[in-house]
Amino acid sequence: MPSSFDQSGTAGSNTSVANVPTPTNTLPTIVISAHPLDRTASDIATPVSVVTHDQLASGATTLGQALAGQPGIHADSFGGGSSRPVIRGQAAPRVKVLSDGSEVMDASAISPDHAVTVEPLLSEKIEVLRGPSTLLYGSGAIGGAINVLDNKIPTRMPDNGLEGEVSLRANTVADEQAAAAAVTVGLGEQFALHVEGLKRDANDYKVRGLDEKRVDGSYATGENASIGLSWIGERGFAGLAFTQRKDEYGLPGHSHEYESCHPHGTHLHCGNHDEHSHEEEGHDHEGEEAHNHDDGHDHEHDHETAPWIELDSKRVDFRAEYAQPFTGFDKIRVRAGYTDYQHDEIEEGAIATTFTNKGYDGRIELTHVPVGGLEGVLGLQYARSDFEASGEEAFLPKTLTENISAFLLEHYQWKDMHFELGARQEWQTINPEQGLAKFSTQDYDDTATSASFAATWEFVPDYALALSLSHAERMPNAQELYANGGHFATNTYELGDANLSNEKSNSVELSLRKTAGDFTFGLSAYHNQVDDYIYAKTLDKYENFRLIQYTQADAVFDGFEAESTYRIDDTYSTTLFGDYVRAELDSSNAQGNRNLPRIPAARVGSRVQANWDALGGELGGSLEYAHVFKQNDIADYEATTAGYNLINATLAYDGELNARNSYRLYLQMNNLLDEKYYSHSSFLSAIPQSGRNFTAGVQLKF
Repeated sequence: MPSSFDQSGTAGSNTSVANVPTPTNTLPTIVISAHPLDRTASDIATPVSVVTHDQLASGATTLGQALAGQPGIHADSFGGGSSRPVIRGQAAPRVKVLSDGSEVMDASAISPDHAVTVEPLLSEKIEVLRGPSTLLYGSGAIGGAINVLDNKIPTRMPDNGLEGEVSLRANTVADEQAAAAAVTVGLGEQFALHVEGLKRDANDYKVRGLDEKRVDGSYATGENASIGLSWIGERGFAGLAFTQRKDEYGLPGHSHEYESCHPHGTHLHCGNHDEHSHEEEGHDHEGEEAHNHDDGHDHEHDHETAPWIELDSKRVDFRAEYAQPFTGFDKIRVRAGYTDYQHDEIEEGAIATTFTNKGYDGRIELTHVPVGGLEGVLGLQYARSDFEASGEEAFLPKTLTENISAFLLEHYQWKDMHFELGARQEWQTINPEQGLAKFSTQDYDDTATSASFAATWEFVPDYALALSLSHAERMPNAQELYANGGHFATNTYELGDANLSNEKSNSVELSLRKTAGDFTFGLSAYHNQVDDYIYAKTLDKYENFRLIQYTQADAVFDGFEAESTYRIDDTYSTTLFGDYVRAELDSSNAQGNRNLPRIPAARVGSRVQANWDALGGELGGSLEYAHVFKQNDIADYEATTAGYNLINATLAYDGELNARNSYRLYLQMNNLLDEKYYSHSSFLSAIPQSGRNFTAGVQLKF
């Protein structure tokens, strides 16, 4: 089976959710939908990860879970309701999340406890882009661009006028029950209607060794419904969809016992001013011992009274594509969305804080006809975000952010060499609400210029050597500029800096891959020098509460990703995989501890997969072992995270009811060793991940 680096087979390993296998004797070509030139993954210089619909339907409940285990990707998990992807040590806002090319306008970039409002169970596939192609979607996407594809706006007429799918699944560790259904109906010869919906209910998840057996506040429930209508012609389509999502999920680790904590300069003072500050009570910060994550944690509430989030998001999408629209251009693509997002953080039955975001995003792409051998796309994008936080945790002022961008991506083939060139120019303004003494009222107005180049050399058939060079600038966001207040979901007091300047990332990546044959592999190494890197520096800590300030310093990210697969025969294949990232402040301008916070630990693993013909269908199985190393390259006030081992296994049977109807039965077995383990990339690195669990489900396609 081929490596997931070229994605001509199954996606990469997942250390939290085992992958459902696909046949080892087929090598489908996967076209990258986020790429307007309809390139395959093997055409693109930098590694591309693709997670298929069957993999998404059989396990993941959040975007972070869906991608965790892909080469270089981890999860910034926050209980059962929220989990963001971490790519090569970078998380939001350096990882851009898209819904079929349009920005997801929620509040997930503000904090890890805010859910990313895309639904893996209703998604067709998820693509992760790196390199020049990311400049189509944002210069700040240093980690990568994640494109979530769905069918809520039909792009083709359904076969025989009707097609759809029903999925049911259950999981043991959190008593999860989930159901999803989707149907597309042809209305005449050129219109198609799509309706889909989902309902999920999961309890707090179980962990071995906890006195309470479950992690308090890790439950999650949700509903999602969408309706879309498209006109579909011979040369393209145009359609609208309306989606509403409602979620309720707990906030593990959320605590208001530090409400009295506030900064005195660069130090925390906790308690009233008649009491001694924590510094006078003998707390030793610099010598604070790293926790070993071996003890259970006491929890005061069950999940019915623990703090929780109630989320309500309404979104309207418009998508259109048309071939040969006018002279000189092969295709025009339009994507636009409007999101009305709100979530309430509730404590003891009362709303404590409300976050709202009314966002617009629109983009137009024009693919030009080949000119002198150049194939490419140029376009414009406009995004507007009207964000507000009100209540106890209003640590940000009301802000209006506007961004206008122009972008270009070109490809050129010369003999056995393929070249890519990307460029993007952005203009951004941020206007905070005036008259609030607590926050800076300084307006932000700046530009960012980014460019990227890549070359791929197929020096012998099926072997490719690729080099990618990029310069990317990221402008600071409203949180980094204006934050001032307690944020108790992450147990932090946040301080922004209205004088922050642009980040400037200069990176080089070299990769080697073999894309066909019984033995395939992908190897990639990268070096990323970031000038004026913006990060949340911990200035002081009292017990579990931290004072952080968004500050700038030069930083370096070095890492590699590797995966190789050997197909023994038409039935069996074996895979080895691993990744590593080292992130630290540049030695030229850093003193003392140079490590950056929440950087994932290195990991290695292996997998055996098999497929058999059975009972007129296909039976597939996989057994995967992954070792995540101890993370002791830690920032100030961080704790070492112990290494751990995971064993996952999967069985799946694909059969046909008749010529038009098929089904899949599957059983996933995760964390079979019942390890009590912790994720260093999470803000909740002291809260264990889920214990041994089994997921069983069925998919019916018609």
